[in-house]
Amino acid sequence: MTPETLVAASVVYVALMFLLAHAADRAAAAGRWRWMDRPVIYTLSLSVYCSAWTFYGAVGYASRSGLEFLTIYLGPGIVFAGAWWGLRRLVRVAHLHRVTSIADLISSRFGKSAGLAALVTLIGIMASTPYIALQLQSVSMALSAFASAGHALPHNVSAWVALGLAAFAILFGTRNLAADERHHGVVIAIALEAVVKLAAFVAVGVFVIWGLADGPADVLARIDRMAVSAGGEGWPINPERWFTLILLSGAAVMVLPRMFHVLVVEAHDEDRLRQAGWAFPAYLAAMSFLVLPIAVVGADMLPRSANPDLYVLALPLSQGREGLATLVFLGGFSSAMSMVVVSAIALSTMMANHWLVPLWLWLRQRALSEPAQATEDLGALMLNARRLAILAVIGSGWLYHRMSGGTTALAAMGTVAFSGMAQVLPAMVAGLLWRGATRRGAIAGILAGALIWTRLVFLPSLGLMPLPPMPAGIDPFAGSVLLALAVNLVLLVLVSLLDFPDPAERLQALSFVHAVAPDASPAEAVPAVQAEALLTLAGRIWGNETALEMFRKTSETQGKTGYLPDLTPRFLADFERQLAGTVGAATASALMMRVGGRGGVTVSDLMEVAGEASRAREDNRRLEHTSAELARTAAMLRESNEKLTALSAQKDAFLGQISHELRTPMTSIRAFSEFLMEPDLPAQDRARFAGIIHDEAARMTRLLDELLDISVLEAGKAQLKPEVFNLHDLIERALASAGSAAAGRDVALRRNPVAEHLPVITDQDRLLQVLINVISNARKYCDAEAPAIRIDTRRNPDGGTEIDIADNGPGIRPENRALIFEKFARLNDPARAGGAGLGLAICREIMEFLGGSIAYLPGQGGACFRISLPPRPSRRAENNENAGR
Repeated sequence: MTPETLVAASVVYVALMFLLAHAADRAAAAGRWRWMDRPVIYTLSLSVYCSAWTFYGAVGYASRSGLEFLTIYLGPGIVFAGAWWGLRRLVRVAHLHRVTSIADLISSRFGKSAGLAALVTLIGIMASTPYIALQLQSVSMALSAFASAGHALPHNVSAWVALGLAAFAILFGTRNLAADERHHGVVIAIALEAVVKLAAFVAVGVFVIWGLADGPADVLARIDRMAVSAGGEGWPINPERWFTLILLSGAAVMVLPRMFHVLVVEAHDEDRLRQAGWAFPAYLAAMSFLVLPIAVVGADMLPRSANPDLYVLALPLSQGREGLATLVFLGGFSSAMSMVVVSAIALSTMMANHWLVPLWLWLRQRALSEPAQATEDLGALMLNARRLAILAVIGSGWLYHRMSGGTTALAAMGTVAFSGMAQVLPAMVAGLLWRGATRRGAIAGILAGALIWTRLVFLPSLGLMPLPPMPAGIDPFAGSVLLALAVNLVLLVLVSLLDFPDPAERLQALSFVHAVAPDASPAEAVPAVQAEALLTLAGRIWGNETALEMFRKTSETQGKTGYLPDLTPRFLADFERQLAGTVGAATASALMMRVGGRGGVTVSDLMEVAGEASRAREDNRRLEHTSAELARTAAMLRESNEKLTALSAQKDAFLGQISHELRTPMTSIRAFSEFLMEPDLPAQDRARFAGIIHDEAARMTRLLDELLDISVLEAGKAQLKPEVFNLHDLIERALASAGSAAAGRDVALRRNPVAEHLPVITDQDRLLQVLINVISNARKYCDAEAPAIRIDTRRNPDGGTEIDIADNGPGIRPENRALIFEKFARLNDPARAGGAGLGLAICREIMEFLGGSIAYLPGQGGACFRISLPPRPSRRAENNENAGR
């Protein structure tokens, strides 16, 4: 088996993972993701902990240090089997706050501090760099085992591996933005890779025990001989080193960015940890059970010059078992691939949320005197920032691999990563258990611990600094790590005791320590104009349709119609948490302060903190449902009352309005008719007066037709004439009619003619009437310097059709939007309108008759109307047709 063949096999393997992840993402997008959300898939995804260090390095670790290799399994096993209730609490709190990373969790706990999030992100990148380098080195070492004199190792193979893994991470980690940051495709691929690497490791273990040795008894005898040999020296246990390594591995399963991502972010709920509490330790036990047999048999049968990290490959190759060796190689490649991809995704989220995007927004705010345009796509900015971060993260791992020379033992590189990320453990645990922990204490502890780790562990691993001197009898690595953690913890406690947290930090502490939902207290709503600003922000991040649907559902829950809910503190808290699920808690808080006016902590918040111990929580929970129903009913009554009040004023003017609309043409007709009765009237004047009479009669006829049309529609006596037609052709007719009605208005059109070619089944003449009216209004009332009309068409998931018609003018003021579909509602200059104000009222009745709807969309930068049609006319229209017959 040549290295080139293995590279080809790896490419095929990655392609299969690609197809699997793609299929899983498509199924999730279509709503068929329940089968991917089973506890067994979640448990297998946790196997990302078993990287190339576990697959290759554990055997090398056992060969060099005896039983000490067990520490990398004992730590996670203790955390899951002995303290899984604490993990459930971690998941619960993280989901309450829509946490997307370990940096987001810590910054959210300590007052949503952007600086603390950036610091944790820096430590995460520094700690993960040697771990990513470990994976690249393991793949290079594994390929070198297959190299020979005639088949040398491909040049710069680690760089190509890094590029391939970066491409996979970009394709499936940054395809779109989601409010929960879950990646179904990647999780499914990791679960399958967990099975592959376990099967490969078990296969080589079985081959070693029964193929090379004479069964378990022979293996046990070999272990005894190695333990008492001169090199083994009885495999002594160094207490401080064992304690340190168990502590680090237990911390790693919670705070490593990739582990936090699969453990917390990808968890649908906390209950699946109940199965993972025993299943994941069982998986680790299966991986560790065969480490010693492979290590002792490899030491007996292979030359002393053989690399112990590659015993799992060298043993099958030494017996000519190339098929088994290929399977083992793919198992190790799976371990490296899953670790690098998930680490890159997690770290790119941290870098984008806490470094790149905040920096870009700050630079833009400094450089521009005006705010960003409402149409600016922040979602694209976030995705591009994450793609750039993935390249930077994997590139830094490759650079570490090159700088370290690619010869360091895998276990040593892994412990460097574990010890670095462990510096955030005191802040995380204190934040979940101790309300007195403060932001300054967390920053002081993490910064001091990270500086000590950098000097005593990280820089020596690169050969840039000498190993630290330690007292006799103390292991340098264990002493350095324990010193960094001790200083970290002491500073965290001391500074927190001397410090006093601000109100926002105290509110977050209450929520984290007691695992209660944050910011749930009721208060007065904020002016609706800010709701439109938040809707615009949501559209820039998640897309216009997602934002509109989110706000519409909230309005419906509150008992309102339209797309602008009341900005109650509960809604603002929910919206900020959803925003935090995409951009991080610190950035979400900054955006809410800038856009939504949610900046400070109110007096009621302070009173809530002060009296939190005396609250009757049980009574609040019992009354919560009733209060929500009452609030919804009150909102519906309030909206109805406001609308009735406005309509009452119109009702009083209705008769005067209609009489005025009819009297004006009648007066003109009567006056000019009397002129025509003059016998000596010149022919030129007679023709002019006759033309005026004709125009006024036509005007009165149009008014009567409109009144008759709306009365027929309201009475349900209209007749339906459904037919199949091309929507593009109908829009062309509407534009031609509306253009001739508004001659002289130079308006730019923005369309997608290809998307307009949709077959529609409805009453063509009725829909044409609606399109002409809406387009004519856009032409008349758009006051922009360069007026433009945008027409978008699309299919709904249920097969219906949506048509958006928008202009770039000032739009309609919020206080007038409830009246625009009422009869004789003319919000602008009546002389300019040139009609009786029945157009949109008729449009609403027509759309209801067709089984669809017409609605005003806020937050679109101008007046925008959405015309929605069902796949075919509704039963109401069919019933009206039958009644008319």
